[in-house]
Formats: sequence, C-alpha cells, structure tokens
Amino acid sequence: MRKRTLSAATSLAVLFSSAALVAGTAGQAAADSSTAIPLSSVGDMVVDGVHRKIFISDPYLGKVVATDYAGRVLSTVTGLPGVTGLALSADAGSLYAAVPGADAVVALDAATVTERARYATGEGTDPQYVAPAGGRIWFGYGTNEDGDIGSIDASGEQPVVTLGQDEEINYSGAPRLVASPTDPNAIAAVSSYYHWFRIGAYDVSTGTAVRTARSPESLSGSGGMVSDLAYTPDGSKLITATAGNRHRVWQTSDLTEAGAYASEFHGAAVAVAPDGTVAAGSDAWYAPDVFVYRPGETKAVRQYDFPGTGSSSGGDSLAPSALAWEPGGSRLFAVTTASGGSTRLHVLDQPTKSVPTVTVKVPASGTVLKAVTVSGTIGATLGLPAGTPVTATRYDAEFPQGKALGTKKLGAYGSFSFTDTPTAAGNVTYRVTYAGDATHVGASGTALVKVAPFKSALTLDQNRRTVNYGTNVTYTATLGWSYRNRVVEIWADPYGKDPKRLLKRGTVNSAGKLSVTMKMTRDTWVTADFAGDTRSGRAHTGSTVYTRAGLTTALSRHYKWSKIGSIWYQTYHQTADPLVTAWNNPYPGRRTKVELQVWYSGAWRSGGEDYVPLNSGGMAYIAFDGDGAAGVRARVRTAYVDGTSGDDVNTSVYGAWKYFNFTR
Repeated sequence: MRKRTLSAATSLAVLFSSAALVAGTAGQAAADSSTAIPLSSVGDMVVDGVHRKIFISDPYLGKVVATDYAGRVLSTVTGLPGVTGLALSADAGSLYAAVPGADAVVALDAATVTERARYATGEGTDPQYVAPAGGRIWFGYGTNEDGDIGSIDASGEQPVVTLGQDEEINYSGAPRLVASPTDPNAIAAVSSYYHWFRIGAYDVSTGTAVRTARSPESLSGSGGMVSDLAYTPDGSKLITATAGNRHRVWQTSDLTEAGAYASEFHGAAVAVAPDGTVAAGSDAWYAPDVFVYRPGETKAVRQYDFPGTGSSSGGDSLAPSALAWEPGGSRLFAVTTASGGSTRLHVLDQPTKSVPTVTVKVPASGTVLKAVTVSGTIGATLGLPAGTPVTATRYDAEFPQGKALGTKKLGAYGSFSFTDTPTAAGNVTYRVTYAGDATHVGASGTALVKVAPFKSALTLDQNRRTVNYGTNVTYTATLGWSYRNRVVEIWADPYGKDPKRLLKRGTVNSAGKLSVTMKMTRDTWVTADFAGDTRSGRAHTGSTVYTRAGLTTALSRHYKWSKIGSIWYQTYHQTADPLVTAWNNPYPGRRTKVELQVWYSGAWRSGGEDYVPLNSGGMAYIAFDGDGAAGVRARVRTAYVDGTSGDDVNTSVYGAWKYFNFTR
C-alpha cells in the first residue's frame, strides 16, 4: 500500500498558522546567585566585613557555620546546643553567640572560627540574643511570659554576670537586642514572642541598662512576634520586622511610631545599609520576600521573590534575622529555608537598582519584505524619561547572530514604536534592550513574529498515467521563481512496504527543470520537493503512475496447430494434459487468476476460474485433464487483478486468450 506522508508545504502552513507572541521581561540581575549550605535551621546571620565571612547559626544542630561571600563553607563550630543570636565585637575580633542549651554566651575567634571563651549565664536562663556595647556583652534571656536583659563583664579575671537589668518592662520571650551604630553605649531591645509587644532603648554606659525610652503600653497588643530589629545608620530610628504587611519604624528618643515600610504579612528580617537603604524581608510563600527602599523613599525600588526548591508549591522561606548588607559593598545577603530542610545562601547583586520590565509587541504573523510594527513599553519602579535610548536587534535565518536595527528613543511613559521590514521568512525575533544606568540594571525583551515566505511554484508531470511493467518513465519537475535555492529532490515511493528512495537531487536548469528516468515495476507515488530558502517557501508536489503487473501465459504439450475459422488452436490428443505456464512479477502472497472457457452452443461459456499461488519466481503451472475431451474446444487466460490477487501494488492486467482443442 502506498505510504502517506504530510507534505512539506502542509507542514509549513501549519507552522505559520501557529504564530504566537513572546514577550520578554528582565528579572533579577544576572549576577544574583544562591548556594546550598549545610544547615537544618537558621537562628541568626552576621556578616564580617574584616574577614569577609558570613556566620550563620543553626539551633537545631547546635552549630555555627562560617562561609565566604559565595556560600562556600570555611569552617564549622559545633557543641553549641540551641545556638541562636550572633553579634560581632566592634573590632570584628570576636563573634558572640547566645547558646540557650548550655545557659551560656560563647565567644568565638572571628578569624580562626574557634571557641575563645564560654560565659555561663546561670542555670535556666536560656540566653537567646546578644549585643556587645558599653564594654560588656548584653544578652536577652527568659521565658515566653517573662523576658529580661542580662550582661557579662569580661574585663576582670572572672566574668561577672548581671541578670534582671529591666524587670519592669517584662518582655514577651527573650528580647532581641541590637547595638547602636552611632553610640557605643546604646542598645535597643524588643519582644521576640507574640504574647505582647514591648520595645525599649537603653543607655549602658555605666554597666547598668538604664532605660531611656519604651513603647507606649497601648501598643502592647499590636505588634505580634518580632523576628528582627535594626537601627537606622544615624541611630535615630529603629525598624522592626513584625506581622502585618509592614516593617514598622520607631523614634529612638521616645519609641513612638514614625512610619512603616510596606512588606508582606510575616515579617522575618530587616537590614539597613550605611547609606540608609532599607531591606525589609518577609516569609512569604506566594508573594515577594524582600523589598528594598532607597533612602528617604517609601516605594520599593526592588523586590525579590525567592523560588521554591523544596517539596511545597510555594517559594522558599526567608529565615528570621537572615538579611544583611555586604560591609563596604553593595550586595545583599539572604538565607532561606525550604520544606524538606534545605537551606540556601542568596547573594543579591545590585539590589538598589530598579529592574525595568521590557514588553515587546509584534503581529503574530507577517510576510517577507513587508514592514511590521514593533512596539512596547519599558516599565520600572524608577521611571525612564522620554528620550532614553534603547537598542533594537532582529534575529532571523539570514542573521542568526542578530542584525542591529539602531538606537530608538523612548516616548512618553516608557513607550517605543518603530517599523522594520523582515528580509527572511520563518521565525523572526525582535529584541529591545536597555543597557541600564546608575539606578537601573540592564534589561531586554523579545517578541516573535512568524514571517511567511513567497509561495513557490513546483510541478511534476506524468500524474495518473498507466504504463506496462518494465516501462521507462521520465519524470520532470519544474520549479518557478525562488530567491536563492534552486535545488529540487525527486523521490519514489512504490506501493508496498519498501521505503521511499531518492531518485535524484540536483539544481534545476535555466528553464527550472530537473528530470529523472525510472523503470516502472509497481504503482508508484513520485514526489518533488523544494526546501525553500530565506524568502521562498517550501514546496511539495506528487505524481502517481500506475504500473500494470508483468504477465505471460504459455500452453504446451500440444501435438499440432489447427485453424478453426480465423483462430489458431493448439491441438491435443484426449490422452494428453495441456500445461499452462503463467508468470507475474513476484510479490509476497501473490496469486494469478486462471480463467477457462468452453465453446458451447455457439458461444464461449465459463468453464471455471481460480486464483493460483505463484512461487518465489512468480511462476505458476496448471495442467488440465484431457481424458475423454475429444471434440472439445476451449480457451484459457491468466490475469493479475488489483486487490484480489493477494495484493494491491500493481494495476490489473489480463493476458490474451490461449485457444486449444482435443482430438482422439
């Protein structure tokens, strides 16, 4: 049976009908990265700008891990059960760690990351947060209903621990502590548990925590759990990461509320850069996790939404107190956790720059050498003024590496529009790129238009011709105009199981013609194919030539020829058995049809018919019994009948009648 295949022209038409718009946007800066780190939980994070290390505590495994700025683990200190809060000394020589499981504050050498000293804070104190100030180490300790502040004076031969530094304020949970960036004798504290909200400011210059301000009692039920606390660079304000879709700001002088930074509901961390840039972080599975605010601004210049790497459908969670700016640099570090326990360090590059979104629009389809309009917009949290230059590039089959279309200028509201004439068919992509500047990262967007080629004319002769077995047939393909390619292929696909084969591949002559001659043995579907080029479309055409089966029929064993009327008969004695030898071109399972007719009452009448199997060479031998047939006149012929002779790979053919008679 003839094979049926989708023509190249049909395939191309389907392709063109499926044209779709592709809009491109810029996401996070290309230099952003994340690295898995060997932690099961996160208690706190501190960045050491002197030694260029990041310290992260793991309460569950009781260890502190030190990494470089890329997240490669440098060293690990274990044996710190429940270790949570971390803080660097002013000279970055020591890293203090609050270790509630040991009722101690541990001092680590920041350079060698080894334990230097361990200060017991008292049985059952469970210190969780720590801050060095005023020549002492201050720590937050206590229960969910009764949190307080303690201090360690390590200046003498024996450390002196003082508890209950502010029993009156009664923090909910061990209070989080932070040291002022401008006053070496000032710290602030805030509730870490959700029972009630308390925030306080202290002067610790005398070795005793003297409260200088506290939040109004009326706010005790409004804050919820506080996951982080940070000073502004001038020390005049404090920022808390709490529940409620905002990071709240407090005046240090009297701890009255002084504004807020919009964020997501579960506030997790806050980090303030030396220039006043604020990073407000939230634990938001299905919303942005980090909002970056430039100094003095209340609209985020940048947002980050951490992807999910665990088994849940949401994004990874920003860990509490796990945001920090690179000291002396511009990068922002963040630590996230995922369902399943994996932890990652993220390095966010250029977080203070606005990320433009480039949207490019083109028609879904077009035609080669006909202009298309390319339009779109560039949106950003920091708008780009009219006249801002952008570059445009076209990518197509002739310019796979891109053809520069020059510089375009933005119009009002970041819009752009220009026309271009595609010079090649197929998928044509337009890219619009903004290079970036001091306040914007670079960004680009793309859109794709399906450009149709010119239709190519291709014909093939001989269609529906019927020929005899073994006939040589010359096929001629004729190609009309094309842009560059002038190569045509002619293929033969005979009926049956044999695969199609290439008859000829070549360049057409000056008249656009390519010919090939084929000896016909079966019905054959012959096709001509033109692959097209960058402006001329693919073309496919076909021609079916039907081939009669090969056939011969012979009678033998007669003893003479006799003429009866105008017909010559082969004459047999009635004791002889006429032998019919038949041949058809062989094919698996093929049979030849044998018909016998007898002259009776003035007409030829059927004497029977049968389909006789052929051997592998296409031969069949049929003998008739002549016993008692004296006086009988008969005739016989063989035939191949398409569809009933066992196959359908040839066209029907009937042999000539062979006449014979019998005598005594």
